Amino acid sequence: MMNNIKIANELAFNTANTAANTIVVLDFETTGLSPEQGDRAIEIGAVRIRDGEVIDSFQELMNPGRRINSFIEQYTGITNPMLSKAKPCGEVMDRFADYIGDDNLLAHNASFDKKFLDAELKRINRSYKGEFTCSLLISRRVYQDAPNHKLGTLVDYKNLSDEGNFHRALFDSQMTAKLWLQILEDISEQYQLFDIPFSLITKIAKTPKNAVPKLLMQYSKNRG
Repeated sequence: MMNNIKIANELAFNTANTAANTIVVLDFETTGLSPEQGDRAIEIGAVRIRDGEVIDSFQELMNPGRRINSFIEQYTGITNPMLSKAKPCGEVMDRFADYIGDDNLLAHNASFDKKFLDAELKRINRSYKGEFTCSLLISRRVYQDAPNHKLGTLVDYKNLSDEGNFHRALFDSQMTAKLWLQILEDISEQYQLFDIPFSLITKIAKTPKNAVPKLLMQYSKNRG
């Protein structure tokens, strides 16, 4: 009996880990565009979604070991005096690696955030097990009539509440999380798909946008 309970619990955990509505949503603010050119992270913000509900968050500034330029200060609102009091990047990223755990990961324009996550974790010999997906790529396929697919535009397009400041990591991750849950809800309603797996999301991201409706209709038919 106890073995059956243990197996059931493990299956439930595995199902949660592979569901599209169980994910860590993250966002970096950085000194520039390219870690390959020496740019560093200066803030990480993240929220954890579990079974479609935001259950916790993570936010820290981090000291990159040098001053940031005036453009970055104005763009983000993060100042050099603020960063001078922050913990070093490695210390913050070590805690963030623990926060991620084994969850899958999401960002808006994920290629940007992934390269900074990979670069910062490589510096401290840490890694992650989850897979990345991108709400920008998915939104281009699901919301083909949107004016554009910038995060702020999509928040307005879907009438999502947005009290806060874009270009700060925690707020951007919170808005991305709201957008993500809306995307999943819209897919569910339009195609009668529930409990959307992460594997389907990865297929959508790799599918040409004009072929996505057919993909989702076929998937729904096969599950029905």
